[in-house]
Amino acid sequence: MYTHKVEKRVRYGEVDRMGYLYYGHYAFYYEIGRVEWLRSLGVLYKDMEEKMGVMLPVTSLQMRFVRPARYDEILTISTTLKTLPDRYITFHMEIHNEAGKLVNGGTVRLAFVDMKTGKVIEMPEELRTRIAPFFEEKKS
Repeated sequence: MYTHKVEKRVRYGEVDRMGYLYYGHYAFYYEIGRVEWLRSLGVLYKDMEEKMGVMLPVTSLQMRFVRPARYDEILTISTTLKTLPDRYITFHMEIHNEAGKLVNGGTVRLAFVDMKTGKVIEMPEELRTRIAPFFEEKKS
């Protein structure tokens, strides 16, 4: 299992009339979490596309809204991978407010797709070598 956290301030243009983060923006916050999760492992989306020839389209997105995030709050986006991916990768997401309270949580599932054929493929080996160590059993 591997978790990465990143902070994001709620901007004025992201809120509704009530001063709450507009519900449609949560998917963008999930994307920030995923991109930074990969970056923390030394993998860039751009490199996956240009060097590995792989794209990651979203195949499903589920989320639950627990409490509103408000304008100018700093939110912590936690992105966790709980299982070693195969042809699909599922991220578990949690967004907490400055008080540490859960604002939103969910999952997003993406497929590894070959950019030339458009077909779902196994996770690229280069990515597997970076992720696999987090799933190896610890010996005492």
